[in-house]
Amino acid sequence: MTVRLKALPTWCAAHLSERQYHVLLAFIVGVLSALAANVMKWLIETISMLLTGGFDATVSNWRYLVYPVVGIALSALFIRFVVRDDIGHGVTKILYAISRRQGHIKSHNTWSSIVASALTIGFGGSVGAESPIALTGSAIGSDVGRRFGMDHRATMILIGCGASAAVAAIFKAPIAGLVFTLEVLMVDLTMASLLPLLVASITATCVTYAIGGADAMFHFETSLSFEVKDVLSVGLLGVFCGLISLYFTRTMSRFEQFFTRLPGMWTRILTGGAILAGLIFLFPSLYGEGYNTVELLLNGRAQEVLNNSLFYGRTAWLIPYLALILVVKVFAATATNGGGGCGGTFAPSLFLGCIGGYVFSTLWNGYFPSLTAPEAIFALLGMAGVMSGVFHAPLTGVFLIAELTGGYGLFMPLMIVSVASYLTIVAFEPHSIYAQRLARRGELITHHKDNAILTLMSLDAVIDKRMPKLSPDMPMAHMVQVISRGTEYMFPVVDAGGALLGIININNLRHLMYRTELYRLYRVEQLMEQPVAVLHSDDPMRQVMDTFDETTATKLPVIDTDGRFSGFISKNTLYASYRKMMRDFSEE
Repeated sequence: MTVRLKALPTWCAAHLSERQYHVLLAFIVGVLSALAANVMKWLIETISMLLTGGFDATVSNWRYLVYPVVGIALSALFIRFVVRDDIGHGVTKILYAISRRQGHIKSHNTWSSIVASALTIGFGGSVGAESPIALTGSAIGSDVGRRFGMDHRATMILIGCGASAAVAAIFKAPIAGLVFTLEVLMVDLTMASLLPLLVASITATCVTYAIGGADAMFHFETSLSFEVKDVLSVGLLGVFCGLISLYFTRTMSRFEQFFTRLPGMWTRILTGGAILAGLIFLFPSLYGEGYNTVELLLNGRAQEVLNNSLFYGRTAWLIPYLALILVVKVFAATATNGGGGCGGTFAPSLFLGCIGGYVFSTLWNGYFPSLTAPEAIFALLGMAGVMSGVFHAPLTGVFLIAELTGGYGLFMPLMIVSVASYLTIVAFEPHSIYAQRLARRGELITHHKDNAILTLMSLDAVIDKRMPKLSPDMPMAHMVQVISRGTEYMFPVVDAGGALLGIININNLRHLMYRTELYRLYRVEQLMEQPVAVLHSDDPMRQVMDTFDETTATKLPVIDTDGRFSGFISKNTLYASYRKMMRDFSEE
């Protein structure tokens, strides 16, 4: 049977069960997200090869001082004049959409991050493509859900499918894609929700296999096995990775604030570009995602990290050189995004972890030669450690690194270093680098079900905006005529600009309502009273609930961000919405 595209949602709803429908949409999202991920990857590699493919490895190149500035400028101009929206901090925007926008992600995010990230990273931006492509995948999931008329809960699942598929596609890591969504994006997924996520991740990985082959992203071989004597060194590496993660997270957060205070787009472009270009000129390994450096360290070719730099051939400087990169990478990454570029922290985390593990093992072997810590293996473990710390996602760190390198025989040390890193950073930072911004504003969805429900609830959805508004100079006779047409007992009194002046509560005016001889003597401003509390449209739902509890009010007025009256919220309506969402949230 031929089904027209417009009629496809209707046909699917009529012929498929809910589970089959969700699986079909997950498959569609998986295919589209994988294609988007591979397009972005190809664009980045092509631009980078065209710009730097002919560089002489034995000398530094002055073009490193130009390319990053051009890339940031092109990306910033594209975002400013073509996209006309903020598309930075991809995963943070996904979390915000889940928490505050009922899963709605703007349609332009299905393509805008691809272009902006390709320009940024291809020209040397020291960030990763993974967060932008995760946003792209989630936007695809949101768009598919919207086009197929999915409800809020199903749309949330499709957003997770898009993120899972994007991560799985770009890394060829289906399990890591799934676990990333479980740890970083979702709250309480049920078995019914897991199936679409699995379908999307597997589909995206298969599409990438078909396009680029089934080889792991990084080539890594080892015949070594984990022994009990290695627990100490691996555990200490995890602590070291946790400290690196803490430094990276806090420094990035503070350095971002520096860029937000800079006046004007061009000031930010030139400042960010100058910082990035200078750092790349001194440390060419900072150019782009840094995966070439990771490949070198994992395969015993560490001396080649000095290529294209002022330190070429000076192998004695290798460890100090790598240690300096550990310090300055965060400034390069933040300058990229702060200047106007577009990129994420996946790649910087893997890059820092690899270098951190290599530096740690070299120092360890120097002091404890009898307890050998192979540099390549510890570089691999360090990648899992820093990723686990920065993202607060130890399982993602374990499975991603195992799938990236084929190092499945190292599950035990991967788990040790990931858990040690996570426990180290959570002692200082309760939220991941992605969640910090939302947590400060009370907009972060959490694994605490009650808090998660309150975060997901929309204040606008429970505001009653239908009641008539009264003016302060309205005669009492006219007021009685207006309120007699409705069933409400509370009415707003507003001025000509819509600002709330007070309220009329019929329950408090009954002694006057039946005395018609008074109707000509009173105006609304003489009868109105002040509400016991006023809510604001941007108040967190937890604060709204607390206000009702503290005041024992049954109905409260809401004003918008411009100070105008928006409507009333009824306590009964609020709690009914809460109970419904709790029921939907808990259903299988």
